[in-house]
Amino acid sequence: MELLELFFKSIFIDNMVFATFLGMCSYLAVSKKVSTAVGLGAAVIFVLAITVPLNWLLDQYILQEGALSWLGEDFASYDLSFLSFIMFIATIATMVQLVEIVVEKFSPSLYNSLGIFLPLIAVNCAILGGSLFMQSREIPTLGQATVYGLGSGIGWFLAILAIAAIREKIRYSNVPAALRGLGITFIITGLMAIGFMSFGGMLTGGDEETKEEKTVQVETSKVNQELVTNTKIEE
Repeated sequence: MELLELFFKSIFIDNMVFATFLGMCSYLAVSKKVSTAVGLGAAVIFVLAITVPLNWLLDQYILQEGALSWLGEDFASYDLSFLSFIMFIATIATMVQLVEIVVEKFSPSLYNSLGIFLPLIAVNCAILGGSLFMQSREIPTLGQATVYGLGSGIGWFLAILAIAAIREKIRYSNVPAALRGLGITFIITGLMAIGFMSFGGMLTGGDEETKEEKTVQVETSKVNQELVTNTKIEE
């Protein structure tokens, strides 16, 4: 249940585009056609799903203070957290190169349509943001890190797919001249972000009910204690 909650939360509530506005460069530049958006979105899903758990392993067993204790007591005091950015980006760049080779081999047309934005996934702030959020939120297990990376990638994929579909349709709409191009795209993105904010209550309803039930139980126990005390005093 915890993994499922984290999965849906990373897709809808903590969406990389609509909640934190990360990866906007590729989101705006490659969202003119659905076909290219699907290709880049799939690449982002793969890279996030691989790099977040790999960077979790690096963080847990190499970078954190005391993470090198498995090498012996002499290394227990080492703190390599200052290397987090370098190590994370190196892992991301390696995975992006792998994706680039595979796409160029099996889909040259998609490789040409994505252009410079495919290798630029390596410096896509959404990709690095996934690993940094994993680190700052102190995700405890490798399984949760994998689910978080996969969910974040799917969330970014849904965002770019949605805006690409809208932009393809909006070509045939009578958009005011001053808003054509990126202007109307930014407006639509803002409206979609507001829509995604409505998912914020999707995973909190049960918590609120639980808190209310606990409050009622505490108040009831207090009343019972007062009744018992008053009864003893009267006796």
